Amino acid sequence: MNEKIGIIIPAYNEEKRISKILEDYCTFFRKNKENFELIVVLNNCHDNTSGIVKKIKKKFKEIVILDFKQGGKGFAIAEGFKEALKRNCDFIGFVDADMATGAEAFYDLLKNLENQDGIIANRYHKKSVINPKQPLDRIIASRGFNVLVRLLFLFKFKDTQCGAKIFKKKVVERILPNLSITQWAFDIDLLYQTHKSNFKIKEHPTIWSDIGGSKINLQKSSLQMFLAVCRLRAINSRFKETWRIFKPLSIFLYKFTK
Repeated sequence: MNEKIGIIIPAYNEEKRISKILEDYCTFFRKNKENFELIVVLNNCHDNTSGIVKKIKKKFKEIVILDFKQGGKGFAIAEGFKEALKRNCDFIGFVDADMATGAEAFYDLLKNLENQDGIIANRYHKKSVINPKQPLDRIIASRGFNVLVRLLFLFKFKDTQCGAKIFKKKVVERILPNLSITQWAFDIDLLYQTHKSNFKIKEHPTIWSDIGGSKINLQKSSLQMFLAVCRLRAINSRFKETWRIFKPLSIFLYKFTK
């Protein structure tokens, strides 16, 4: 593949895990002789993530570092999108810093993009390999959340939250101006914008590892994601003018969903 690949890695206090994904991705894509760049977006880190990334960059010139005081995964990915467009990347994707999606699994998405405009990993596909299997409470929460999302936004995606997605340049150019910088509903907003623009996005089975060290509290995050989705649906509905009347409620939801 001669086209340039931009891979965005949002990183918040990832000093214990960031080196593994950078080494893995750079080594793999070099071995496959791909034209690529890893755009690492540091968002409000308070540990030594920056120092570790700068050290690894000396070994891999393909690493690009963006460092922001503002936090939030959605903000980080949006800034990564902007940088990838500046660097004229033909394919632009993002992946979580925890190595849940290895380089080979991410590359498999790229190879199966075919004539679609984008491709996203689906952990719930019958051909996906999840290791180790997720606990029952997380499965129930994830599937329940997906049902809510599909009912509210009327699209078919069965796994909106897996942190491995790739899009063609034209998709990012079109939807980027319309994205809301919301931490918990960013992926849904992203897919909703592609849906509204009639882009063809496919889901694909993946290999995904449940990596320890997550900073997410399941009970708290479930509430935050629910509120974020409701807020996103409201501001994208025909009743958005009415929604603005309820400013105090909007501020309350905003506090939980940024």
